[in-house]
Amino acid sequence: MPPLLRFRHRVTPCRTRLCHKVVDALKHLAYLEGMNDNNLLDATGLLCPLPVLKARKRLQTLTSGDVLTVHADDPAAIIDMPHFCAEAGHTLVSQDLDSAPQIYVIRKK
Repeated sequence: MPPLLRFRHRVTPCRTRLCHKVVDALKHLAYLEGMNDNNLLDATGLLCPLPVLKARKRLQTLTSGDVLTVHADDPAAIIDMPHFCAEAGHTLVSQDLDSAPQIYVIRKK
């Protein structure tokens, strides 16, 4: 049996999910390289309606078609972010509700 296959059977499952976050970040490396501080909003620790209000304010500084990534841990953001995008005309490109904090990717109209 080749050494690589023997090693693969000895790997234990990841319990912290840290390795999954590292792999996800590496998969999206090209996306992350194009980001700057204007494209990332850390709204962790903020409660409703502050994550949406901060996202709206940050989107005002961006040009049409730019993408904003919002990190939020407010349980109400699961409802508020999609509703805000629909009302304001922005596109909710993706949302990752399984991660902590939740990640929302919004494209400005």
